[in-house]
Amino acid sequence: MIEQDTVKLLRECDAGVKMGVSSIDDVLGYVHAPELKSLLERCKKEHEELGEEIGKLLNRYQDEGKEPNPIAQKMSWLKTNVKLVMHESDKTIADLMTDGCNMGVKSLNRYLNQYEAADEVSKDITKRLINLEEKLTVDMREYL
Repeated sequence: MIEQDTVKLLRECDAGVKMGVSSIDDVLGYVHAPELKSLLERCKKEHEELGEEIGKLLNRYQDEGKEPNPIAQKMSWLKTNVKLVMHESDKTIADLMTDGCNMGVKSLNRYLNQYEAADEVSKDITKRLINLEEKLTVDMREYL
């Protein structure tokens, strides 16, 4: 049970990291403020580093990880592009990033509760990912 929950939790973190990186990539080309761009690039790098760590752990379990839900990814991309076409601004980007982070935090906490038998290493990684998302939400406030 521990191994099953561990792998399932790591898969969800893997998908979450990929979704986060993809979402940041979707908006970077629209960012106006250099500080916001730097903040998003740093957050993307932190997500990628955590993703590498998750990937190594999944490899130990001989698991290939999980891609984000294609429907959720397309809906996110569509929402991002529609909003930015209608109102291209750093405020819109901050709003989109805040919504995405809030959804990520909610999902990751749900998975932490669902896969309670997961090992402490995978739980720690999940909590670190949650903290990254929460920090980005706080950092976005000045751009809202």
